[in-house]
Amino acid sequence: MAHRIPIEQLRNIGIIAHIDAGKTTTTERILYYTGLIHRMGEVDEGTAFTDYMEQERERGITITSAAVTCLWRGYQINIIDTPGHVDFTAEVQRALRVLDGAVVIFCGVAGVQPQSEAVWHHADRYDVPRIAYVNKMDRLGANFARVLEMIRQRLGSRPVAVHLPMGEGEALSGVIDLITLQAYVFDPEVYGARYEALSIPSSYWDTARVYREQLLEAIADTDDTLLERYLSGKELHPEEIRSALRKGTLQRQLVPVCCGSSLRNIGVQLLLDAIVDYLPSPSDIGPVRGYGINGRAETTEMRPPDDEAPAAALCFKVLSDPYVGRLSFIRIYSGTLRQGQILLNATAGKQERLHKLLRMYANRREELNEARAGDIIAIPSLRFSRTGDTLCDPQHPIIFEPIHFSPPVINQAIEARTAADQDRLLEALQRFADEDPTFEYCVDEETGQILIRGVGELHLEIIVDRLQREFGIAARVGRPYVSYRETITEAVQQEGKFLRAAQGGSYSHYGHVVLELLPGERNSGVIFENALTEPLLPAPFVPAIERAIRSAAVSGPVAGYPVVDIVVRLIGASYRESESSETDYQAAATIAFREGTARAKPVLLEPVMLVEVLAPEEALGDILADLSARRGRIESVEVQGSFHLARAYVPLAEMFGYVTQLRSLTQGRGAYTMLFSHYEPVPQKVVAGEKVTV
Repeated sequence: MAHRIPIEQLRNIGIIAHIDAGKTTTTERILYYTGLIHRMGEVDEGTAFTDYMEQERERGITITSAAVTCLWRGYQINIIDTPGHVDFTAEVQRALRVLDGAVVIFCGVAGVQPQSEAVWHHADRYDVPRIAYVNKMDRLGANFARVLEMIRQRLGSRPVAVHLPMGEGEALSGVIDLITLQAYVFDPEVYGARYEALSIPSSYWDTARVYREQLLEAIADTDDTLLERYLSGKELHPEEIRSALRKGTLQRQLVPVCCGSSLRNIGVQLLLDAIVDYLPSPSDIGPVRGYGINGRAETTEMRPPDDEAPAAALCFKVLSDPYVGRLSFIRIYSGTLRQGQILLNATAGKQERLHKLLRMYANRREELNEARAGDIIAIPSLRFSRTGDTLCDPQHPIIFEPIHFSPPVINQAIEARTAADQDRLLEALQRFADEDPTFEYCVDEETGQILIRGVGELHLEIIVDRLQREFGIAARVGRPYVSYRETITEAVQQEGKFLRAAQGGSYSHYGHVVLELLPGERNSGVIFENALTEPLLPAPFVPAIERAIRSAAVSGPVAGYPVVDIVVRLIGASYRESESSETDYQAAATIAFREGTARAKPVLLEPVMLVEVLAPEEALGDILADLSARRGRIESVEVQGSFHLARAYVPLAEMFGYVTQLRSLTQGRGAYTMLFSHYEPVPQKVVAGEKVTV
């Protein structure tokens, strides 16, 4: 890959799905068929190429996303294989932020599952075109038509089958291409590497004709010329169909659906063809929008996917590498990067030197002299760059939109087993916080206790495991507990005065502000507005007041949890030139904020999870009763074969230890998934019953 692939032949894609849908197995087959690896590994055996962490190999799950590059039909495909477990959703969020297209994998039996919905909506947020791949069509209970209907109903999309399985479950023997009307069979003797196109068996002709008609109707709806030809009964050529499908996919009107069984090596090469044929290149995505260095929306800047344009890139991941230290993964949107070049980190306002440029193959690396628009690479030893930072040409500064992440919802106390390891523990936690935007830690000023925060129990469990393996720090942890938030329910105005008397009766320190506190939108955080109609204060004082308010919002009046979803407006102030400083106004703002939130009828907010429980019919009544007893709201119950799927919204505080209860209620036959949904007020009777950890 030493020569430059034309940007039109570049594909930056992510493999995303619910846990256990087969992402890593599919990626493994892709790497084998494209010649990057010469022996296929298996997730269950701990030998998958992209699962290189010890914990991934032991647990059989993907924890951190892995970047790999391969070639197919002369096209360069940069792949990011992402985790499916909800606790590692941040890996999916940051991958989708920088990718041009995605392959969403669905299990042929389970279909659309909670994390499938979550990753689909993340892709919607970033306008990522995608194709679907229905995997595990060899499993008992696989149903291709049902999965298509679930994509249509649950995800609100228009799926279009381009492939059809020849048989389902144990009867799966190959894949039918609905565009060329050929049947593909894969030779098991060579792990599916050799395959051939045959005539469609007569028993599948009628079904194939029905699905092909649906395909032609779908593409005709997106192209008036094709619609006219289709209605007049003219035959559409395969290239015309592919071109129309590509257009519909890039406009996010259609979702081409492939199928197969990655474990049995059936259909993966046809999926590779679909990636090349339907997913976009950087040039299809076009110029990317950013903002001027002051970050204001009115100074919109654009960067085209052009090697000659000013350099601009986004850092989407930071990783601690045992060989090169901090490794920053970046997506280059425009320009050319070279070794030794100096770039501006526009987010941090610092300059960074590019000592090395690396193309990553999971945990292997290839050193590059230069990298160009569209490339995804890694750069070691960047001093200031964090996840979401923009790197750009110092002469042409720009800031791209940052990456949005799910909030931490679980807390846990942690301490080193020896006093000598305490400082090393804090250093290690800081490194993890640099890597993972959904992980936080803090030290309680009163007790000295260290608290870690994450999005789930497994998330924090992996952090503690890594402390032992990577840093040799044995740690003790407390029981996980919920990370609550606080907000206000009424609007108030509050004056804050800070006065300190000097000798002689005058004041040596004077600060005075008037704040208006208003309930904000859900998930809006803390919004500060300077609503002074005239400049009553020196210019630097207003940012100082905002900093004080954000600092005060870390601890609320109800139980000391962070205050969120609040709008704070600075509506009044007075100033005495000889007696006032920034520090005085920070103190006044802190007083006003704390007294105001205490008056504004504050309430506790708790994280509510979307829970899906799959259970046998005879246990359904007990399952629903148990969820209701946990303050759950039952949303729906669906029949899935001999099982039932219950969907409910349940407070996280009620879900600790649920796996044990579920095993008891279903004799070990039930399974559940849990996904953060939103925060909502804790009922007063729950607070009064002292169920909240304060």
